[in-house]
Amino acid sequence: MAINRRNALALLGLGGGVAMAMKASAMDSTEDSAVFAHGVASGDPLADRAIIWTRVAASSGETRVLWAVYADEAMKENIAQGWADTGASRDFTVKVDVTGLKPGRDYWYHFILPRREDNAARSPRGHLRTLPTGKTKDVVLAVANCALYPGGYYNAYQAIADLKRVDAVLFLGDYIYEYGADAYGTKTGHALNRLADPPHECITLDDYRVRLACHRADPQLQAAHARAPWIVTWDDHETANDSWEHGAEDHQPKTEGDWDTRKAAAIKAFYEWMPIREPADGSLFASYRSFDFGDLASLIMTETRLTARTQQLTYAKDLTITDGKPDIEGFKAKWKDPERRMMSPAQEDWIGKQLSASVKAGHAWQVLGNQVVMAKIAAPDFAQKIGEEAWAATMAKLPDDYRGRVMRLSQLGKTGLPYNLDSWDGYPADRLRLYRAFKAANARPIVLSGDSHAFWANELHDEEGAGLLAAEFGVTGISSPGAGDVIKEAFLAEGFIETNDEVRFTDQAAKGFLLLTLTRDSAKGEMMAVSTIMEKAFTTRVVKAYSVKHSKWGGVTPLEEV
Repeated sequence: MAINRRNALALLGLGGGVAMAMKASAMDSTEDSAVFAHGVASGDPLADRAIIWTRVAASSGETRVLWAVYADEAMKENIAQGWADTGASRDFTVKVDVTGLKPGRDYWYHFILPRREDNAARSPRGHLRTLPTGKTKDVVLAVANCALYPGGYYNAYQAIADLKRVDAVLFLGDYIYEYGADAYGTKTGHALNRLADPPHECITLDDYRVRLACHRADPQLQAAHARAPWIVTWDDHETANDSWEHGAEDHQPKTEGDWDTRKAAAIKAFYEWMPIREPADGSLFASYRSFDFGDLASLIMTETRLTARTQQLTYAKDLTITDGKPDIEGFKAKWKDPERRMMSPAQEDWIGKQLSASVKAGHAWQVLGNQVVMAKIAAPDFAQKIGEEAWAATMAKLPDDYRGRVMRLSQLGKTGLPYNLDSWDGYPADRLRLYRAFKAANARPIVLSGDSHAFWANELHDEEGAGLLAAEFGVTGISSPGAGDVIKEAFLAEGFIETNDEVRFTDQAAKGFLLLTLTRDSAKGEMMAVSTIMEKAFTTRVVKAYSVKHSKWGGVTPLEEV
């Protein structure tokens, strides 16, 4: 029997109320941007299910919304539908885990709000694709992160929405920033009249909800959400800058209250507003989870911020200087402490089991969705590279709030210490434990990393001498300023490449996303940059593209430019 709307209703036992609403959806509904002001989204796809999401913006009380999923783009072949309730307790967001779908299939969906008027309100249409099973030829993923709303227009999101093919979008964190109206990156926001709401720093549940609503009202972001399912994780700015388990650099308990209260409020808002499946046991902070793309790849999404991370070391606080001489050895002893953690032992054990299961299942790739850069990256000695006179001239051009920090980083280049202690470089013992899990499973890892506001193509070498373990693609920001926005000279990227054996390429200025194409034989990462974020007209180009093959017995081959 063909599954049309009437037959589907009968098979599911849905009666008159749903049937009448479905009739309204087909004949009498009108797309209403006021009611569905934040668009639609899908996420966490599996072979037989996916999350669909929307928000009823024009509601003030308990509300019932009809959802419907279709097997065709014309939205004639209705295959699933039902009611979802929402209200103030979840900020009028609607999230449905739609089950009974077929693997590797495209679906379209929308939401209907029945009203007393003649016409019901209909949301925009969204598209999703379920994960494949069995033999899979290829997978195409867009990878994004770091979207500062006042930093510029979301042209990179629009570029994702315009892709001819994208099976899923991986978002690696910093979907929002918690800052107020005169903090990091807001100079551009003032120029573009693009400042985030609320105008103050986000601390309370209502603050985070309003900030998420501000972002989700952006039409370019809505287009990217409607284009494909998203698989998301958070980094620090969904809570506060440089967050860790028991605090954050941007949290002051004396004036901003209890950290655990703020953290819980931020993550509650995140789960309300994002198309992420909520854990059955209610443990929202342990967001690590995995996805299988047929026999081709396992995607392992990590959590390295809020559940176990030890407080970051800083050179200003932890590097002792006596009589003008830094105590490098004393600092290294703190830095290499094996008790310093990015992840809990439970998550480390889970990752090891996921890697082993993926390899035993014959999957070609093990892909880690990870918040921060994993490669060993020492700070370059920029002054030595370009000469003291040229370096002094460069420093003179920098804004006051950057000059001191950049000078300290160049001085670190004489020591071989890491460039960024908030990345995996700040936790070398924990990184070594992860590398041992790679080796134990004979995995072929592709590490995807965010946070740095730069593109990277890195080769991750075993710290115990066993060779090339993994390839890493670092993803630049959608709109967040990076080092290349301040230091525009070529020596910035050149210094990172020349100083660090693991860095094959970096672009510290581009804004965009990564397009990752996986086949049985290779993984190709294309660094996609938009021409501008200062106006909405833009073009897209490939900055660089690298491919990597896997080794039969584990690990990967060196990156090759393509």
